[in-house]
Amino acid sequence: MGNRSAQIDKLAWYANRLKTMSLPEINYRLNTAARKKLDRWQKVGYFPKVSLKAYPSPILFLPELSAPFETEKYAVFGRPLRIDQPIDWHKDIISGTSFPPDYSYSIDTRTEKHGIVKVTWEANRLQFLTHICLQYRYSGDKKYLQRFVDMVRSWKEANPYLRGVNWYSNIEVNLRIITWFLCWEILEVPQLCEKDPAFKKFVDGLWLPLIYLHGLHADKHPSKFSSSNNHLIAEASGLFIAGAYWNFPRSKKWVRKAQEILEREIQLQHSPNGINREEASEYIQFITDFFLIAFIVGERTGHPFSDAYRQMLKKIFDYIYHLMGQSGKVPYYGDDDDGHTFVLAHGKPGNNFKALLAAGAVLFKDPALKAKAGAFGLKNEVLFGPEGKAVFENLPREEIRPQTRLYPEEGHFLIKTGENGREVYLHIDTAPLGYLSIAAHGHADALSFFLEVDGKPYITDVGTYTYHSEPEWRAYFKGTLAHNTIRVDEQDQASNAGPCLWVEHYQPHLAFYSEDEQKVIVKGSHDGYAALGVTHTRAYEFDKKTGAITITDNLESDGHHIYEIPFHLHPEIRAEQVSPGEFALSPSGGREVRLRLDESLQPRLIRGAEEPILGWYSPSFLQKEPTTVIYSRFEKEGNFQLTTIIEPKN
Repeated sequence: MGNRSAQIDKLAWYANRLKTMSLPEINYRLNTAARKKLDRWQKVGYFPKVSLKAYPSPILFLPELSAPFETEKYAVFGRPLRIDQPIDWHKDIISGTSFPPDYSYSIDTRTEKHGIVKVTWEANRLQFLTHICLQYRYSGDKKYLQRFVDMVRSWKEANPYLRGVNWYSNIEVNLRIITWFLCWEILEVPQLCEKDPAFKKFVDGLWLPLIYLHGLHADKHPSKFSSSNNHLIAEASGLFIAGAYWNFPRSKKWVRKAQEILEREIQLQHSPNGINREEASEYIQFITDFFLIAFIVGERTGHPFSDAYRQMLKKIFDYIYHLMGQSGKVPYYGDDDDGHTFVLAHGKPGNNFKALLAAGAVLFKDPALKAKAGAFGLKNEVLFGPEGKAVFENLPREEIRPQTRLYPEEGHFLIKTGENGREVYLHIDTAPLGYLSIAAHGHADALSFFLEVDGKPYITDVGTYTYHSEPEWRAYFKGTLAHNTIRVDEQDQASNAGPCLWVEHYQPHLAFYSEDEQKVIVKGSHDGYAALGVTHTRAYEFDKKTGAITITDNLESDGHHIYEIPFHLHPEIRAEQVSPGEFALSPSGGREVRLRLDESLQPRLIRGAEEPILGWYSPSFLQKEPTTVIYSRFEKEGNFQLTTIIEPKN
């Protein structure tokens, strides 16, 4: 019965996926499938021979460190991975199961049949290798160099070309290219090869051909049509670095192709204001690093990018600056899988949004970006060296003041007020569901909001938790009920057709917005419930003096419906019901916020429920914890209006 159900689900996914494709895409997919079948008989196990006339000259920097890299700790989604011993490259360390060493494109990655593929792929990004290389550079202990060599050799032997799950996804291939570029720079390979003949033999006979093979694969398998989102950016960034840095036989072609893609996609995948169209805030740091590192490599290898590319980078940094609250974090919206383009220091994860602002401050000599960046950091010392650090440190210090930024075309309203270190930050979402026809990483969150007070999240988006595992949890976390908006008849605002697939997208409509010295007003609607005969319109009024927020929901309906209204609290927020419709919200050591619901509602507090799922928060990928939801459910016929008031106390 289970196998039959799985087959039905698989067929349903393919049927829904076809709905998102144009005829040219269907033709492309059929041709790609035929080519992959041919590759199964011609390319499996292929390993190229390649040599370079000269090794590339260094373009990054080795910083001075006050303490050596001694930790052996490394984690994959919060679970420890031992990097001081041999690794099973096909194993999912969370479930304990392994993916088979079969032809790559025949392996089931969309279910949990062999494990959680994201876990296996995360380890195979090899991003811990940069740490091992830094351990060697700053200790001089050859055990770390040998560990690096053994790891790369082990990976190559365990992953013959097109054999096993680690050749399945092209984004993973390109992330390894970027990791190896950083390792090459940290190890100072040309000098090391001169001193160590055994290492030179490893470089020429195994490592360089393996990098070249990754470049060949990256060139051959780009994402196209409805899947050309962040994956295409990653693929072009890795391919560009492989071609611009190493002088491989196909380098000129790779650089030309990849640079053209990056120049095009930085414009297509961002609005004119630099807002990423995937509608996933945590992906912004991931995607921006691909554009940034390609830009740096291009500048230093004689393949500079256009002024239009540079200007869009600046707009992206500016949006990050305004999206970031006093906490130094950005509000959740859309998917988050903890992805990073590259990692240097392991252990407790750093704030990559702040690191990006520091990079932007150097590139554009912008003191405003420096103000929110904090420390310069190891990442930027490697990218920009002493000269870049001097530029950063010599920029004047600016005071950070709450600034409202309204992006009506994109549907993001970043509304802030406060003084003397205090800040009320309201983020309102009237944006589209996501990018392209599958909207892979968007959530059904039209008219939702996020509230942060004095750097602490109070009412929040609850995160992502998972992609391809535990489908009922995936459906919840990306669904409408997991967001601070209204759900109708227990249905999402769009149709969930798979883990990263939406069909029947809603269309948001911004009816009105205004800002003056006293207040900000935003009013929007969406057509996600048009098939049910329901229209939801929500207006926000934000008092700039007090930070008080009035939310007015208008529901227009031609029949009888079930309505659900959740307000999701961050796990650190305590909720006390002071009257039937009023709640006092407060964190430890923070100020109180009062939430007063419409008098017609009968709210209750729910925490960590599983049948049905409600009251959960995901702080990181594949991690979840109970949180409190102030939840109302009722049935109503015809048109009606609800009023909610949120008031931060002084």
